[in-house]
Amino acid sequence: MKLSERLKQDAEDIWNDIYQHPFVVELCKGTLPIEKFKYYVLQDYNYLINSIKNFSLLASKAKTTSMLQELVEIAAIEAKGEFSAYNRLLKKLDLSIEDAKNSKRSLAEVSYSSFLLSTTENGSFEEGIAAVLPCYWSYAEIAKCHREKILKNSNQIYKEWASYYLEEEYLELVERIKKSVDNIEKDFPYDKLRSAFINSSRYEYEFWREMNKVRD
Repeated sequence: MKLSERLKQDAEDIWNDIYQHPFVVELCKGTLPIEKFKYYVLQDYNYLINSIKNFSLLASKAKTTSMLQELVEIAAIEAKGEFSAYNRLLKKLDLSIEDAKNSKRSLAEVSYSSFLLSTTENGSFEEGIAAVLPCYWSYAEIAKCHREKILKNSNQIYKEWASYYLEEEYLELVERIKKSVDNIEKDFPYDKLRSAFINSSRYEYEFWREMNKVRD
């Protein structure tokens, strides 16, 4: 079993809770109240900014030139791909970048972003890359789990948002991050990787929970 698959298996209960969370299910079905989605989008902006910072920090700790280049490329793909889609989504929701910049950051987003940055800065490169994986991979798995709902979704904004995580370009990005984890030396302590991966998975779940607290 590959290292990434072992980590995912250990986090299976958390990921199953994510798949079945009301916010996730309603979003994929198209029944989620629009105010909840707007709140999510504004919170996601700050997370994306910090995610790109985190990849830059990870790149500085890379142990080989090829890994450094790989992480810089991943950061560039995220900045170009996700932010391009993000800007289009804001316009459809009658929101702006200024709205996103000026939005009050939620406790879940601040905690999650801080965890990723502190893990990379204070821990090893291996722990940092393991902590990054749950976000990207879980979004792909959410889309896979709810594929039929997404395809039948009559809310075009939600359908386009969710469909992005089924696209080949995004799935290739996930595979690149998984490969970085799978290439970690076998003698690296598994418990440290597991802790980073499990904690990030928990933060993913808490992020969805907090997005669902917004009143309709």
